[in-house]
Amino acid sequence: MFDEALDLTPNLSDIRRALHKWPELSFEEYRTAAFVSRTLHDMGIPHETEVARTGVIGWLGNGKGPTIALRADMDALPIHEENKIDYVSQRPGIMHACGHDAHTAMLLGAAYLLKQHEGELKGRVKLIFQPAEERIDADGMSGAKLMLEEGVIEDVDAIVGLHVDPGMEVGKIGLRPGPMMAAADKFDLEILGKKAHGAYAYQGVDAIVIAAQVINAAQMLISRRIPAVQEGVVTFGTINGGSRENVICDRVVLSGTVRTFDPAIQDQLEAELDEISAIARQLGGDYRLHYIRGNPPVINDGQLTGFLARTSLQLLGTENVTEAAKTAGGEDFAWYNLKTRGTFVRIGARNPDWDTMRPLHTAIFEIDEGALPVGSAVLAQSALRWLHEYDADNWLEPPRHIWG
Repeated sequence: MFDEALDLTPNLSDIRRALHKWPELSFEEYRTAAFVSRTLHDMGIPHETEVARTGVIGWLGNGKGPTIALRADMDALPIHEENKIDYVSQRPGIMHACGHDAHTAMLLGAAYLLKQHEGELKGRVKLIFQPAEERIDADGMSGAKLMLEEGVIEDVDAIVGLHVDPGMEVGKIGLRPGPMMAAADKFDLEILGKKAHGAYAYQGVDAIVIAAQVINAAQMLISRRIPAVQEGVVTFGTINGGSRENVICDRVVLSGTVRTFDPAIQDQLEAELDEISAIARQLGGDYRLHYIRGNPPVINDGQLTGFLARTSLQLLGTENVTEAAKTAGGEDFAWYNLKTRGTFVRIGARNPDWDTMRPLHTAIFEIDEGALPVGSAVLAQSALRWLHEYDADNWLEPPRHIWG
């Protein structure tokens, strides 16, 4: 399958560059979805559009037996691209700075490969081209969560997703059983005080001083309130307040993020951030905390991850299959893992000859397109082999070591 994917490299590059030139923001992927739909039509793959607003779902196989889903996200970011390349974004202020153009190209490549082997599929492959991984809308919806609400994976027995990794050399992939990425919550905190002249501070309630106390106390949540073997991050990203140098501030607005890997720790930090904010009342002011649950943590199924490791070792060789790092970044693929057996794969995308890093979510993000056939081959080979080996009665046996 890898050799077949390598033959597709020019096509995959053309697809990725076409998508890169016309990026679209979350739930606005109309042109991208139309491109995907047209490509699937040309391959003879039945599919449905306008799923989860702007998503596309395709099917391969005869519909009998188990179903494995393969997922790619399609949306871009509100970042102005600074790369000097022929296929630079044609939309000022919008850029594929997280590699979703590459993910879409990889899944289209996997779809083509599986179409050539469709007669060998002992079950069904569902192709999920998902919108809106990057943003949660006003109703608390990301693309994956909306896919779940619309029942897209009700019939799915396993799901595999992937993401390019600019920190990993091209040709390699990373896998990790268990917790891999963090839950990504955010909060808005309003501290309320009372105005007074700066020369007569005792007549007011200083919201800036209260905010400083809350920020300092919050730094103890990780170091003193959760077990040392657990992990978490509490970050205040913005603080705004005050009108002039000689007026006691009556209102400070802060915002931040909380990252955790354990749902119980997530619950604890939300509750304790509220308790810490209540310092405002003890100091004569008040507060309003708006805590917004984001995507849950990505917790990969151990057996499915082990299966992908064994398949990838045969496909790519021992030297190219590594154990992925655990990160505090968020990813809405986590919603799928709550409903079915799933695992998330990192695809190395760094050219070893580059003199600088090309980090995700930056204006200079870029990949080595040698990553494209790797991603397509891993998705396609894993789906084909999983359908051959799946046995519902025996799949829950104790897992082997991931590299076993």
